[in-house]
Amino acid sequence: MISQAAFNALLNGSSAILLAAGYAAIRAGKMAVHKALMLSAFFVSTAFLISYLIYHYRVGHVAFQGQGWIRPVYFAILISHTILAAVIVPMIIMTLRRAWLERFDKHKLIARWTLPLWLYVSVTGVVVYLMVYQIYATKY
Repeated sequence: MISQAAFNALLNGSSAILLAAGYAAIRAGKMAVHKALMLSAFFVSTAFLISYLIYHYRVGHVAFQGQGWIRPVYFAILISHTILAAVIVPMIIMTLRRAWLERFDKHKLIARWTLPLWLYVSVTGVVVYLMVYQIYATKY
């Protein structure tokens, strides 16, 4: 059975794949496919956020066990991930709203910033999971 932390990483990774596929679709002129993929990324990211909040409500803080040079690397990734995760939520909502209202000129302007930041947050979420729960996990 998959742990909830692994499930959260799976949701984050899925979101990253959907975002990349959505970008490829719009570059290929497939607007309906782009819309479906980006809405899917939004719903997967929303499911992640709900699952993440429930997990940390139940479990609390999970400490990073790595030592030495990897600690500042981990915390640099974690801090940038956390700050951008907070920043990206209103950006995603604004980007989706502009598309929904068919204000594609304004949608495109903000999407140029939203996509790479959202993709970064999704990918670094998986990296943080791997570092905390797989690579540097306490072995009992």
